[in-house]
This record gives sequence, structure tokens and C-alpha cells, in this order.
Amino acid sequence: MKRPLRVASLAFFAAIFMLAAPVAMAQTTMDEFFSKWENSKKYTLAVLDKMPESGMNYKTDPAAMSFKDQIYHIGSAITGIAQGFLLGEVPAFTLDMKTATKAEIADYVAKSYDYGTKTMKALTPEQAAEKLEVFGNTVSRRQVMALLMDHSTHHRGSSIAYLRINGVEPPAFVGF
Repeated sequence: MKRPLRVASLAFFAAIFMLAAPVAMAQTTMDEFFSKWENSKKYTLAVLDKMPESGMNYKTDPAAMSFKDQIYHIGSAITGIAQGFLLGEVPAFTLDMKTATKAEIADYVAKSYDYGTKTMKALTPEQAAEKLEVFGNTVSRRQVMALLMDHSTHHRGSSIAYLRINGVEPPAFVGF
């Protein structure tokens, strides 16, 4: 008697889960995205701030990007992709990496995130939904926005590994 009751209970809860799962997995709203985007900016700048000047040119391998190049690449990708695929204006700022100081890199990355925010917020819902060819894929501009977030996370993660290799404790992760 216990076994059939147990099977029925499991089936009941599985059915409820299957009905509720699509609601729980709803897409992120734009407000939630921009909150996370701002967090990404702050966390990236905190990671940069942790690296001492002596580690800015550190590479894990001769073919790899240096720590400062990883961080710069986050900003340059935001500006390049936002301008190229998200209808962004020509950015009013640049950075010469040959002479850039840590403070100048931080300023550039902050401006890049702000530029990305302004560009993404300027998209109408129709523009955000529009499909276009991006790096061999047909995707919406919303997907390009998600790509920017993933790309930033990827290179920041590499930068965190560079910190640890240099004996530097990275800043605590803040998810939201």
C-alpha cells in the first residue's frame, strides 16, 4: 500500500514541477539585465583594482593576453560590438594601450560599460528583437546583449585566475 501512494505522490509533485518550471524559467527583464550589467561593471573594475602594478603585464603563456589586455578587451569588445550590432554611435573616447596607466584603463572600461548601457537602453523593443547576422549566426540584438555579458564574464574570469596566480585575493563575487 505504501509503494503505490509513494509513486502517486511523486507523480503529483513531478506534474506540479513541470507546470511551474516554465514560469520559474522566465527570461530576465530589461531592468534585471541592466542591474546585472551595472554589477558586472563594478566587479570588473574591482578585479582591475586588485592587481598591483607589478602584475599588469602578467601572462599565463606567451601567446595569452596580459592581465591588462584581458581587462581592456572587455571594454573594447563592449564598444565595438555595441557600435557594430546594437546601433551605437561612434564612441567619444579611446585608449592607447601602449601608454595606458591602470587608472586610464579603469576609466576606459567604466566608460565602455556606460556606453554599452546607453546604447542598449536606446534600442526600441522592435530593434532589440530584430534578427541580424553576427559572427556567422542569426541572432536578435537581445542575444547580442547577452553575448556582451557572457564575454565580459569570460575575460573577467580569466583575469581572476591571473590575480590568484600572482598571489592576490580577488574581490568577493557579488551575483546581484
